[in-house]
Amino acid sequence: MDSPANMLRVAVEGYASAHSYEPGDTLSVHCSSEVPRFDVEIVRCGREREVVWGGNGITGEEHALPDDPGQHGCGWPVSFEVEIPEEWRPGYYEVVFSWEGKDPDELSLPAFFFLRAPRASASRPSILLVASTATYMAYNDWNHSKSLYTGGVRVSSQRPLPPGFLTRPPGVELQVAAPVGEYDPEYELKRSAFEEHRLSGWCLGAGFFQWERPFAEWCEEEGIELDYAVSTDLEFRPEVLEDRSLVVSVGHDEYWSWGMRDNMEAYIAAGGNAMFLSGNAVYWQVRFEDEGRTMVSYKYAAPRLDPEAGTERQTGIWSDFAVGRPENELTGVSFTHGGYVRAGYGVPHGSGGYTVWRPEHWIFEGTDLRYGDLLGNEHGVVGFEADGCELGFGEDGLPYATNRDGTPEGFEVLGTSPARLWTLDDLPPTAPPVEGGYGDMEYTQWRVFDVDPGNTPQSELEPRVRHIAHGNAVMGMYTKGGTVFTSGCTDWTCGIEGRDPVIVQITRNLIRRLGGA
Repeated sequence: MDSPANMLRVAVEGYASAHSYEPGDTLSVHCSSEVPRFDVEIVRCGREREVVWGGNGITGEEHALPDDPGQHGCGWPVSFEVEIPEEWRPGYYEVVFSWEGKDPDELSLPAFFFLRAPRASASRPSILLVASTATYMAYNDWNHSKSLYTGGVRVSSQRPLPPGFLTRPPGVELQVAAPVGEYDPEYELKRSAFEEHRLSGWCLGAGFFQWERPFAEWCEEEGIELDYAVSTDLEFRPEVLEDRSLVVSVGHDEYWSWGMRDNMEAYIAAGGNAMFLSGNAVYWQVRFEDEGRTMVSYKYAAPRLDPEAGTERQTGIWSDFAVGRPENELTGVSFTHGGYVRAGYGVPHGSGGYTVWRPEHWIFEGTDLRYGDLLGNEHGVVGFEADGCELGFGEDGLPYATNRDGTPEGFEVLGTSPARLWTLDDLPPTAPPVEGGYGDMEYTQWRVFDVDPGNTPQSELEPRVRHIAHGNAVMGMYTKGGTVFTSGCTDWTCGIEGRDPVIVQITRNLIRRLGGA
């Protein structure tokens, strides 16, 4: 917990036993402390911060770590417990620690949990926001423990999240994508504020602060009631989907298990609506162990190392030819036909917005958008990671989904913006080559098209992979039972946080039509 002078010092930190609870459950919090006594506040974080519980004089004790906390969790004992009252509202909650002598300017490193409305509640909201906590687990490099990006294949939820995932100091709100305006190729290297505050660089790709936070705050401002769940609830508590008019995914919802997909697709087939305001969504197949407290993913090495390859519990990308279940079948789009935008190193500088193709569609009501207009460019809603589908152009000059890549029949292409996968030559200095010495482009050629780019003549390679060489963020929707909308990008909520009037109006239209709110 020690840190250099002028940097963050965390004397108390902890984690909740679970990522989600219901009223009547017992919240258990595991802490390690350098101070003998500390105080606690539990805060519901929405448009306003509401303190719902306080505890003083909690006994503090510092605990050793196992050899690999990334894989096994911290194993700390329970420091305190709270029976959650019936009156606590659904939402995102922080468990904030303080202690005597704490520097008021010091960055707080809270624990967190989400609270679900009781299933039998008559006031249970019909719109469900599913927080992408599986992605939090994948990116978690707390205390230099292994994440799925730093050598781990098993990651535990039983450890704190590092600084930056849940909260950040005022003024430190960087994104991965370069800000709109003149493109700065060195943007991703200018993160002195992150170094100064010892924030994890991985927090730019995961955590509540970046994406779910602005959406939840805006919904409360609009008077839109949300219920909350987390990634593992989709597999282990499928009843969270019952009687919902709309399920929402926001930001970077990258890691999904077979059970999550089965239950979500059954919900849609039965008439439920979904809204993916997210990109790189449902890209990696994972499996959960230990009742969801451990997540397993061999990622790029899955075809070679995963002991459960060839079963429903295998890991790897959903679009892998060996799986045959591309994420397009759920979301309508895939990262394999999208890529990166405004993220440097060989990918489009981009306008930060979509070209509008079908302005007469109902999602554009009240916006005055016209054919060919840019949507969301002022706030860079098309940035970082984007999802698309194989496109063709009709006799009317408008793009359409070919449906050859798994995108459902009837998918309407409403907006597009160029995106591109990194090749091996494009990889940023911080991104090592993937399995086989490939970049994302070469890996996609191998695992989606069953073509090894290292051993295939270019004359044979090009016709089979030409559709992924020039990707797009694709905004669109389809109806197959229920209706599914996708933004095709991670940064839609940048427009919501910036109160972009067009992004806000489109989001209102979607929630009114699909959610009945």
